[in-house]
Amino acid sequence: MRAYQAQGRLRHDGLSSWQVVLPVRVMSDSLPHFRYHPDPVATGSIRASADRCVCCERHRGWIYTATFYTEHDIDGPFCPWCIADGSAAERFEGDFTDCYGLDDVSMDVVHEVTRRTPGFHGWQQPHWLTHCGDAAALVGEVGHAELARHPEALAQLGDFAPHLGGDAAAVLFRCTVCGSHLAYADAS
Repeated sequence: MRAYQAQGRLRHDGLSSWQVVLPVRVMSDSLPHFRYHPDPVATGSIRASADRCVCCERHRGWIYTATFYTEHDIDGPFCPWCIADGSAAERFEGDFTDCYGLDDVSMDVVHEVTRRTPGFHGWQQPHWLTHCGDAAALVGEVGHAELARHPEALAQLGDFAPHLGGDAAAVLFRCTVCGSHLAYADAS
């Protein structure tokens, strides 16, 4: 048997063969700031991972887990940095969220939300809310108890509010200008 030296360690599969396990260098840069999605880790849109970004081909320690709308076949996840700088949306000609609901804002804001902001998970197709002429910042999916702390947002759900829980939740946003809270219902 011939021995080969590799920068890594040998691992026996428990049966009859050995594998060379190469270390993967994972960067731990601070996550980029997203004005309209300030905590994408809390919403589950970004999670820690050793996976390689399909756009920059780097292992950055974090990957995007929510939607991306494109006609291209994509063979892997994006890192938050390729979302923030717009390179993922440009290279793969896609959007992270639909522009539905963004009628009252400038095209610069529409592009920032759809092409340089992580989208989020939802039962129905997620969309962004606006207020005071700007896109609102996503807080996340909430139930009735948390929504009750924001009466202005609770009132927007009207008769649907008592049905929150189980297969129904509210998607909560905060206005980036005045701080008001906004919400829409999302149900399976």
